[in-house]
Amino acid sequence: MNTFQRYLAEEFAEDFEEGRLPRRDAIKLIASVTGSLVFAETILAACSPSSPGATFAPVSPPVGSAVLTATAAASATAPSSPPGTVAPEDPEVRVEDVEFAGEDTQVAGYLARPSAGETFPVILVCHENRGLTDHIRDVARRLAKAGYVSLAVDLLSRQGGSDSVGEADIPGVLANQPPEQFAADFRAGWQFTGSLAVADAARLGMVGFCFGGGVTWLAATRMPELLAAVPFYGPHPAVAEVPNIRAAVLAIYAGRDDRINQGIPALEAAMHEHGKVYEKVIYPDVDHAFHNDTGSRYAPEAARDAWARTLGWFDRYVRSG
Repeated sequence: MNTFQRYLAEEFAEDFEEGRLPRRDAIKLIASVTGSLVFAETILAACSPSSPGATFAPVSPPVGSAVLTATAAASATAPSSPPGTVAPEDPEVRVEDVEFAGEDTQVAGYLARPSAGETFPVILVCHENRGLTDHIRDVARRLAKAGYVSLAVDLLSRQGGSDSVGEADIPGVLANQPPEQFAADFRAGWQFTGSLAVADAARLGMVGFCFGGGVTWLAATRMPELLAAVPFYGPHPAVAEVPNIRAAVLAIYAGRDDRINQGIPALEAAMHEHGKVYEKVIYPDVDHAFHNDTGSRYAPEAARDAWARTLGWFDRYVRSG
């Protein structure tokens, strides 16, 4: 299995263990990713829904992690509105569905930009394993309202787009595409923004969530043009790929996300060894996907803080870069 197939298979096994997926659905999803019903059964045989986390060895937050204070952590589940949600009709932004030339097909995306008549830096956005959802479109609009031309690329363009693929089928379709294709589609998206009078494509950043966090890491190893990258709790690249990274990376993690967090020490050591600009933030007592305000694991205060840090990172390394 490649990095993304392993990541998705483990995610669905974890969702089964933690009671978010019934066994039948978990088997179907894992089989769609791995191509093997027998292998899916084997993976779940090692899981127990009554003992969450049994499959993945827990790790403590690495030394030197930035974490929320106890007060902030305690309020991470307090009721609150989504951080900065922007309506499509907001007069400060303009939005449209777009298509642009990829390596082998027309690639679809969602473009959001400030309505003011200036030029703005570019932020690419990568969706989760659910495809280009309304939530990801909202993220693009939030970036536009913050003063960026934002392009959310639909990595299911070859299948007619996210809206054309059944929700249950999206993870399997994504997992069985070559990872290099993801990076190529985002490069094509960046090149497309270079044709827009409103975009300063030389000032370029990228953000992605879960599966999209992994794609953001991948793009950072493939696109030297990236000035900054903010991967949210996605699968890490191989440490051998770290020397290729030129972007300043802010990595966002959930404290309860043992599956992802166990890879932090090796990745962090490689980033420091090769002199990369790198910071991480680990939010205690929140789960994987805590930033998604449409999901059951949404943690409002952690999401708000993470978003503020994301914008601050882009302001520092993209807008001022």
